[in-house]
Amino acid sequence: MSATRVVVVGGGVAGITAALDCADSGAAVTLVEVRPQLGGAAYSLERGGLQLDNGQHVFLRCCTAYRALLDRIGGTAGVELQRRLEIPVLRPGRRQAVLRRSALPAPAHLATTLLRYRHLAPAERIAAGRAALAIRGLDPACDDRTLGDWLTEHGQSPRAIANLWDLIALPTLNLPAAEASLGLGAFVFQQGLLRSASAGDIGVHRAPLSDVIGRPAAHTLDHAGVAVRLRWRARAVARVGRAFEVRGADQTLVADRVIVAVPHQRAAALLPNELRGDAPWAEGLGKSPIVNLHVVYDRRVLEHRFAATVDSPVQYVFDRTPVDWTGARQYIAVSLSGARAEMEMSVDTLRERYLAALEALLPHAVGATVERFAVTREHAATFRAAPGVRALRPAAATALPGFALAGAWTATGWPATLEGAALSGHAAATAVLDGGHAAA
Repeated sequence: MSATRVVVVGGGVAGITAALDCADSGAAVTLVEVRPQLGGAAYSLERGGLQLDNGQHVFLRCCTAYRALLDRIGGTAGVELQRRLEIPVLRPGRRQAVLRRSALPAPAHLATTLLRYRHLAPAERIAAGRAALAIRGLDPACDDRTLGDWLTEHGQSPRAIANLWDLIALPTLNLPAAEASLGLGAFVFQQGLLRSASAGDIGVHRAPLSDVIGRPAAHTLDHAGVAVRLRWRARAVARVGRAFEVRGADQTLVADRVIVAVPHQRAAALLPNELRGDAPWAEGLGKSPIVNLHVVYDRRVLEHRFAATVDSPVQYVFDRTPVDWTGARQYIAVSLSGARAEMEMSVDTLRERYLAALEALLPHAVGATVERFAVTREHAATFRAAPGVRALRPAAATALPGFALAGAWTATGWPATLEGAALSGHAAATAVLDGGHAAA
């Protein structure tokens, strides 16, 4: 009996995960990717000899599916996971604060750091503790209002929302609390901070994403027997008899099962005719941008691996200095989530605004020479995690047996994260291998 033929469209974390699962089951798998490298939304590009990641893509200790994928492909050596949650929080002209967990069980592990958090007034710290206990019991299915509205009703001042809650909400939801879904916000705080003491320990990519995901995944897929075709654009997927055709520019691949693991608007264009007209998520999920600024200084200006900020246009700043650099030079990256305004700014405007903001935060940046300044923009980095999004996100299995969807935008329960992408890949592989189906 011949092996089941599976075509996976999309070479990001979701597609890589799905392809490996299918290959492990004995299927004959072909993965097609339009870009010249694997990694999807998590990739690096070279500019002037410097490897720039398109985003910082942090993860948490509780991101077990993504961490397992890194173990599988051999990418773990390129990441660094905190032993214990610690977030330096910088503020212009003021002493820094640090949010760190203790060894106590959740939720008491955050009590001491919250009571000492200098960027809130004492009364705001106590109110924040009460709100944290309340959000711990929320149902993540509550998706009809914003996280910001709920926080305000639970005694959180505008300063508390900006200086505490948005430090977590903005980078994980790619929207500020004022615009983000309460359900997804509750999920993030519950899963990452309030259910387990160690869950929120932060992982960062120390090596370029292409070295952590793209190249190791290519080797692992090849070893698993997956045929990878780069620079291959799928133009249509059609059901033909009992099989599928994945049609490219000048070639058609025939498959028994198909997994489409690309961004949601692109996925909608690839739906077989049987599923057209039943995809409210195609436009309804929307999009939210991320902008990253890459700055090389002639000296060290940032003493931390990464830091959050308040009262500054800078949101998070990361030390991305390559390990093989000699001398005092430092490469830092500024990550800007929900960056609608920054998407429209010129490079010169971004340079003027953010170099000044970095000098206000980092005393050693004053008088330092900026050797490089570059900008990377992702117009549709994630779906828009606004109220109502839960009902729009489709399941992996569709109404057409043998055809499944994957991607961080599908119904994983997680926001648009690397963990959600990996979970979606597992779900899609299960859907096509089991042969089951459910309405999208």
